[in-house]
This record gives sequence, C-alpha cells and structure tokens, in this order.
Amino acid sequence: MKIGGLIKFTLIDFPGRPAAVIFTQGCNFRCRYCHNPELVYPHLFTESATSEEIFSFLQRRQGTLEGVVVSGGEPTLHDDLPAFIAQIKALGYAVKLDTNGSRPDMLQELIDKKLLDYIAMALKAPLEKYSLITGVDTKPEILVRSMDLIRQSGLEYEFRTTYDKEVLTDVDIETLKQLTQNRCYRVQECLPVAKEKAALKVLHKEL
Repeated sequence: MKIGGLIKFTLIDFPGRPAAVIFTQGCNFRCRYCHNPELVYPHLFTESATSEEIFSFLQRRQGTLEGVVVSGGEPTLHDDLPAFIAQIKALGYAVKLDTNGSRPDMLQELIDKKLLDYIAMALKAPLEKYSLITGVDTKPEILVRSMDLIRQSGLEYEFRTTYDKEVLTDVDIETLKQLTQNRCYRVQECLPVAKEKAALKVLHKEL
C-alpha cells in the first residue's frame, strides 16, 4: 500500500464519526480540476509512509477516533487494499471508502468481505462526458455497475460531485441528480488549491 498523506482528525469526512483520513498514492483518472496531483502523478510522489507507521498511529488513537476514511488518489487500484482495511477493522474502527468507481470487482470484494461501513463514490460528470473530464477512456457500464453495487450493498453511502463551473454546467448537475435518482447525492464546491492543500498533510515524520 502506497500511502501519501494523512489527516489525523476530522469531523466532516465520515458522517457521524470522528475519524482520520488516509490518502493512498496513485490514480487512474487525470481530472482537469484535481487539486492533489501529488497523489496522482508518480513523478510528484513523496516518500510513502509505512503500514507500520499508520497502524502505530491508529493504535494510539483507539478510544479517541471511531472511523478511518481510506481515500486517494484511488484506493481500489491497490491489490492489498482488502488486507489493509481488514487490519484497520481489527482495531475496532469503522471504515469509509472514497472511490471513483472504476474497479467494481475490488468494490465487490470489499463489500462481500464486510470490510466497509460507508462508501462515497465520486461522480465526475454525466456518463457521456466522463472521458472529457477524466482524461482517460472511461466505460460508462463500469461506473453504472459500481453504482448498482453500492446501492445494493446495504451500507451507508453517498454519490458526490465536485462542481467546477469551468468544466461542468447546471444542466450536467441536473443530469447527475437524475442518474442517482437524487438519492444520497451531494454536490460539493470546488475548493481553491491553497485551501485544499492546507487540508492534506504529506507524511514524512509526522506520525
């Protein structure tokens, strides 16, 4: 697992739970408005934190934190994600996954193994505009499969869109509301780069 960042405490990233956020390195999308390129582009990666450092931190926070958000980048690209989350669950934490929905097979495995308590899937654009926004060939049927898995999982979930008015329109947002049946759907403001960077603590010796 390549871990590129950590937020040690948050009350807003995991609804109803004080949590930490772990950011994985690597993403298969190249979104035009991405504010965390150091988690996306390999040539910008900093030295990864070790799993030992992460679990030492989580052990110290038992009783203070209730949840852990695994975000990215795109966490489902990592084949060792199920084992990593299983270790988090073994410490008594609830786990929320942030995903772009591009790997439904991994999502299915995590659901089947009961490793998740909450799933948030980012919807980048209406399906017909996905490749334009993500910069890669994105197959709509894969995204729809992930959405169906999430809806049928029995878990708490949300679909969300970062609304950058330079790349999306009000009509696009209405289209996405229809795609989600306007259930568990949230639109979030596209934050200025400086504010977004302030939220991400790149790991060196912070743990």
